[in-house]
Amino acid sequence: MKRFFAWGNRLHNGESSIPFVGKAKLWLMISGALVLLSLLVPLIAGFNFGIAFKGGSQFQVDHVSDTAPAKGEDLVSEVVPGSEPRLTPTSDTAVRIETNQLSDDQMQEVRDALIGGYDVKAEDVTSTFVGPEWGQDVTEKMIRALVIFVGIAMVVMALYFRTWKMSLAAIVGLFVVMIVTTGIYSATGFEITPEAVIGFLTVLSFSLYDTVVVFDKIRENTTRFKDKRDLKFSELVNLGINQTTVRSINTSVVSVLPIASILFIGVFLLGAGTLVDISLSLFIGTIVAAASTLFVASPLYALLRANEPAVKEQEEAVRELRLKNGAEDVPPVIHAEV
Repeated sequence: MKRFFAWGNRLHNGESSIPFVGKAKLWLMISGALVLLSLLVPLIAGFNFGIAFKGGSQFQVDHVSDTAPAKGEDLVSEVVPGSEPRLTPTSDTAVRIETNQLSDDQMQEVRDALIGGYDVKAEDVTSTFVGPEWGQDVTEKMIRALVIFVGIAMVVMALYFRTWKMSLAAIVGLFVVMIVTTGIYSATGFEITPEAVIGFLTVLSFSLYDTVVVFDKIRENTTRFKDKRDLKFSELVNLGINQTTVRSINTSVVSVLPIASILFIGVFLLGAGTLVDISLSLFIGTIVAAASTLFVASPLYALLRANEPAVKEQEEAVRELRLKNGAEDVPPVIHAEV
């Protein structure tokens, strides 16, 4: 731990440096490959949408002594072959079983089979039906929420930083989080539920927060950059990223640890359910969001400004000054105030 904090201090002081900007094209190429892969995976594997999105029948059985998936799924399959039952424990004494769309008669037959198979009372088994129209409505609302969120984020970021290039870089990083996270869900077969979508939207907010923290430091370093002759503009941006790297890592770890606790407690102690759905999306998204801020949004901002006349002029002036003083064209060690 001491080594970690010492490393963080060296990054903050400029004594050590991770080449976020120096290798920006490499990071963006890797990110682009991950985005492309994340777009291709759903075309092959598809998504495992929950009943709320695709419709179907659902049964909730309480006060059971056995929550093993095989028992409940076999009971349903024996009554209605081809119904593709999927059992999910919601606690240590309750299970939820989802199937394809069933008729009223089939739902009653399944209900009777569950009552007898689990040896529970009739009131312990409840059944609901989700129509495809309702699922379509949920999907449309989810897409609308994403569009509105991204639109508001773009406007707020542009107004806050007073430059569209920071806003664009932040939104590109946000899209990387969205696409890579959904790609992971497709590749792993994790079920996409409304609860998972809620967690996903929360992750987007965290992603923007993390980006704002880093961009704030970058803006602080690059204010009146044209008058600075110790570091080039790109080096000032890279210093800002390095100075906030440990903070981003700490913020992500502090966020991920309780989420991981909820996730694993939900899986191993309480059984999968709403708790797991939302914590799983938060767990995956938070990790992806932290990486996106450091390796996508921040380096991209430096590239977007690299060809500006003022930036090129300042960098050339710094380079000439270094050569004139007989120094190599590399950034000096900067002892910033902690």
